[in-house]
Amino acid sequence: MVEIDVVGDVVAALGECPVWVDAEQALYWEDIDGKQIHRYDPATDTTTSRLLNGRPGSFATTATPGRLIVGLETDAVWLDWASGQTEHFVSIEDGARGNRLNDGRCDHSGRYVVGTMWPEAEEGKSAGSLYAIEPSGSVTTLETEVGIPNGLVFDNERSLMYWADTFQATIWVWDYDVGSGERTNKRVFFDYGEHDDAHGLPDGGCLDAEGFYWSASVHGWAVTRIAPDGSVDRIVDVPLAMPTMPAFGGRDLSTLYVTSIDGGLVDPERSAGVPAGALIALDVGVAGVPEPSFAG
Repeated sequence: MVEIDVVGDVVAALGECPVWVDAEQALYWEDIDGKQIHRYDPATDTTTSRLLNGRPGSFATTATPGRLIVGLETDAVWLDWASGQTEHFVSIEDGARGNRLNDGRCDHSGRYVVGTMWPEAEEGKSAGSLYAIEPSGSVTTLETEVGIPNGLVFDNERSLMYWADTFQATIWVWDYDVGSGERTNKRVFFDYGEHDDAHGLPDGGCLDAEGFYWSASVHGWAVTRIAPDGSVDRIVDVPLAMPTMPAFGGRDLSTLYVTSIDGGLVDPERSAGVPAGALIALDVGVAGVPEPSFAG
């Protein structure tokens, strides 16, 4: 039985992007629709927040303490945590297209890879794209006709890049050259529709120290651990219908934090009093790996 705890008292409309900052021993995460980024300090059990002037799709740490790069609406901006002020860095996509930024992660060379999506997901449009932002500010298009870009994970040891499209219920993997950012041999890593034991759809993902991929199974009340060969290693039930993204944190990276959406199916027996939109922490018996920072 996996031990599950509710973290803090913040309930997000659309919780996403948990990021553990080891130097601060703190977890940052966001509420996209609430236009906020939160910082949870486990030592004091307190949460502080910064209200933004748009929807943050994702964010990453930088080499400068207290400074984040945030994918805000269609731009990448700098956020100074102490002051709460933002500063424009680079435009990623023309706002006239109507998309917003969604999931994003950094590779081990310090690129920020991030996707865009049509904000009304219920309309089912595959209008988004996947982009790589270099530390210099140059932007390269990696993929087009994406529905909901999610699940971005970089496995530096095995030279792999994972990403998912929630609409297609699929996680893909590329062979990835971290030096050049070149991607080759795109193939299906995991298709939720082809696995009878998989629940829901793929949302955010993370990697553990054994090279296994953890997928938040949105609409599925679960987080799924997938082996490097694409087989299901195990499914961890969670008291949330719509978990959105996992991330390892804690002093030894042995705590799995999971964000969620305030919505979806309500089942009092399965939720066990945990509010939809909560941030939860799980002991899953394995440690994670540190997330890279943006090099710009």
